Amino acid sequence: MTIDRARQARELFRTLRSGVLSSHSTKLPGYPYGSALPYATDHGGRPVLLISHLAEHTHNVGADARASFLVADLGPDVQTSARATLLGNARQVVDAALEERYLRFFPEHARYLEIGGFAFWTIEPLQLRFIEGFGSQHWIATDAYLARAEEIARIEASVLEHMNQDHRDALFAYCAHAHAMTPEHAEMIGFDCDGFDIRADGRAFRFALPDPVYSAGEARAALVALAERSRR
Repeated sequence: MTIDRARQARELFRTLRSGVLSSHSTKLPGYPYGSALPYATDHGGRPVLLISHLAEHTHNVGADARASFLVADLGPDVQTSARATLLGNARQVVDAALEERYLRFFPEHARYLEIGGFAFWTIEPLQLRFIEGFGSQHWIATDAYLARAEEIARIEASVLEHMNQDHRDALFAYCAHAHAMTPEHAEMIGFDCDGFDIRADGRAFRFALPDPVYSAGEARAALVALAERSRR
């Protein structure tokens, strides 16, 4: 069986909610500057960050766009835990649909936009280093990592509306099946080619699909199949 390391790395980025952004310091030239930030992913798998114009990172990437973003599923032994570092060029993003997607994951961050002085940034990847665990280390090229996301990005809002209005029972079934929980409230907040996200009782949970989906028909078939398995 061929192991899709690129998808494993992308799913790690989609599952986690915070990582470490490293940029080139303008205060101490030649030294890297890193700090932890919350993030969501766009449909391709890039990290999407909301950063203040006062932040060190904003000054740094304004002078030198080269940056990296590290995510890690840290367990008791860090050397056996999965982690990935995306290296590329930081750029500011102005995209209403992407802003709405980010705020579904972090609704409390809407207040930052109301205050002003905050902007969305992403990192356009050049390569990605994926460490699955001790002894399993891989360089992943950009074209392998980034997902074919155009159609799913276009239909995400309609998928969320349909599932939240017409198939709320399926959301509860997904939670019971995949995460062994019976929440009082469940809402689908994100759908991408690799899976979807549900906020259950105030906490976001990731649900990976067995195979990527790239069309509305494939998305519907995957959700129906998962609902049927969840109810057995």
